[in-house]
Amino acid sequence: MTAAALDPAAITADVIIVGSGAAGGMAAYSLTKAGLRCLMLEAGRDYDPQAEVNMFAPESDAPLRGASTPDKPFGYFDATVAGGWEVDGEPYTMREGTNFRWYRSRMLGGRTNHWGRHVPRWGPYDFKPFSRDGLGADWPISYDDVAPFYDRVERMIGVNGGRIELENHPDSPPVCLMPPPKPRVPEMLLKATCESMGIPVRTAHTAVITRDMPDKVAPRSACFNATPCTRGCTIGAMFQTTTSFLPMAKATGRLTVVTDAMVSKVTMAAAGRAAGVEYVDRKTGARHQVKARAVILAAGTCETTRLLLNSGDTPAGLANASGQLGRNLTDSTGASFRAFVPALADRPRYNEDGIGGQHVYIPFWLYQEQKRGELDFARGYHFEIGGRFGIPPAAALPRVWGAGLKKAVRAASGATIGMTLRGEMIPNKDTFCEIDPGVKDRFGIPVLRFAFRWSQHELNQVAHGQRTAHAVFKRMNATILDPELPPEQLITAGGEIIHELGSARMGADARSSVVDSYGQTWDVGNLVLMDGAIFASGAHKNPTLTILALALRASERLAARFKSGAFA
Repeated sequence: MTAAALDPAAITADVIIVGSGAAGGMAAYSLTKAGLRCLMLEAGRDYDPQAEVNMFAPESDAPLRGASTPDKPFGYFDATVAGGWEVDGEPYTMREGTNFRWYRSRMLGGRTNHWGRHVPRWGPYDFKPFSRDGLGADWPISYDDVAPFYDRVERMIGVNGGRIELENHPDSPPVCLMPPPKPRVPEMLLKATCESMGIPVRTAHTAVITRDMPDKVAPRSACFNATPCTRGCTIGAMFQTTTSFLPMAKATGRLTVVTDAMVSKVTMAAAGRAAGVEYVDRKTGARHQVKARAVILAAGTCETTRLLLNSGDTPAGLANASGQLGRNLTDSTGASFRAFVPALADRPRYNEDGIGGQHVYIPFWLYQEQKRGELDFARGYHFEIGGRFGIPPAAALPRVWGAGLKKAVRAASGATIGMTLRGEMIPNKDTFCEIDPGVKDRFGIPVLRFAFRWSQHELNQVAHGQRTAHAVFKRMNATILDPELPPEQLITAGGEIIHELGSARMGADARSSVVDSYGQTWDVGNLVLMDGAIFASGAHKNPTLTILALALRASERLAARFKSGAFA
């Protein structure tokens, strides 16, 4: 239902869940299965992929041939229907000298409707980075604490993939993974080239199912290898909460979902105990308060942080006795490299679509060199691979017209390989978010202000990645399509990779962290955080699988506390 249709006085809930993406969806599924009544508040509009997604229309059917626009930054058919880098009436600000981009999905299901679907497990080093290199902070938990939840989440959401067999890249038990798709021809060429240089290439782990997942409420069908995942998936092959966790939770009869409900703050019953939340009806502007015995914030790293900074009775916000709220913000590093490979030009046509995204990738392989001090950066990176039949980039085409252009396009299709770098950022004192003292959004809620800086570690990391990618391309006798740039120009803007983490980090004590190892805030006993805000550090590996695993772990702990009478 929409916020306008809700009578707050009529809602009886054990738990309020703010956000409906990966963490919020997992919380709703787990807690309703445990018998708890949940009220989910989503700031964006209602969304049903099965009714709204156009999986098969060609880009030529779209305005501007589907090109990016401010309100559809990833193209006309992209699944993000009410959000993006800019949201009308909902600004954010930046400190002088900062370049930060904040992507928000204002829709049921959040970013799970549009995401990369690359779901590697984090490894032992990723949970104890300070112990390895003396930078950042260790997590209060280890890989062994999270591994059983990785096992369960991989089976719950459906992940295809194979063995990695590399240092700090834990392998999944065989029962956890579905069969992966075969590599495409460009991926096979890249694999042969890289392995001749001592660079490993492995089967990617991807949250796209390759076998049917029957369910009475939310049946999901195996991918048929034909349409872009980022449009959304009407058959449920790609994991998104709108085709899995949310309908399953609703079927219990214990989940109420309210959309267009912009939560503004956590309300308090007494010191150390939350009463519920206040939200604004996005359509009418009316303010409402709803109550529950526990509150979960799963609105996304920066939105959860904003809610806490705007709550409480002091300028420091709520659950911020440590002073760490808003600090330790990180994003993944990013850079992209492309080359035209003559050996792949004019090859025979066949269906090379495969599942959405890469079939293979390059995990980080230089841990020992890093340990010996042979690298000038402390944390790793990986390469995600692109290459298949499609419209080639303009840089791969000669300056010809008419019939000559058509021939060149056909010859170059499938002959371009891309290597996209994603790396780990180390928290630094100059990167954080805070409340802007003078700017509010259209609902009257104070907005976030960002400060962001890449350190020399990240710049050196990207420079190393550029040298590596170019060396691979040269070994292929390929033509590099992008200019060689200094890392300061090459690296993406902060936030652009949409992997914000760490601004309400977990820790072993209340003096240096915001939450404990289960996401429970130290200062408010019935307030639990379940999104990327609680990460004690980033990793070069995409975070969604870890967000889901931690949310499952935290949800089951919360359900156990309810059962024990902690919230009576």
